[in-house]
Amino acid sequence: MISLSAYREQWFGNIRPDVLAGLVVALALIPEAIAFSIIAGVDPKVGLYASFSIAVICAFTGGRPGMISAATAATAVLMVTLVKEYGLQYLLATTVLAGLIQIAAGMLKLGYVMRFVSRSVMTGFVNALAILIFMAQLPELLACPG
Repeated sequence: MISLSAYREQWFGNIRPDVLAGLVVALALIPEAIAFSIIAGVDPKVGLYASFSIAVICAFTGGRPGMISAATAATAVLMVTLVKEYGLQYLLATTVLAGLIQIAAGMLKLGYVMRFVSRSVMTGFVNALAILIFMAQLPELLACPG
């Protein structure tokens, strides 16, 4: 059981660095949310609202060092087909389902399974992701203005 003083120290003991870190993350998150929402084929406002919601939820529930609590290129590229074929409603349902699966995997302590994924598989995944992002941006690059 956490005492009230320990709880207060945990939440308010590091205010200045926490506020500075929050501002830096917010300034980096705005263009990232807009870019990934464009890649996913949704309105940029949807990306901004989603990023804000994720940040607030993670602020109150806590986090871990190295935890990604924002959109990533991997999810943005994979969601393009889902949004185009089924619409934005399925994107919300998919996101909630993915979160529930992650919570269940965490409760079952399945993190050790990642040890069995080789470095070459991870490198191939990242390289394929870079190619998919590049191909998703080609229409924007080749579109001639006026």
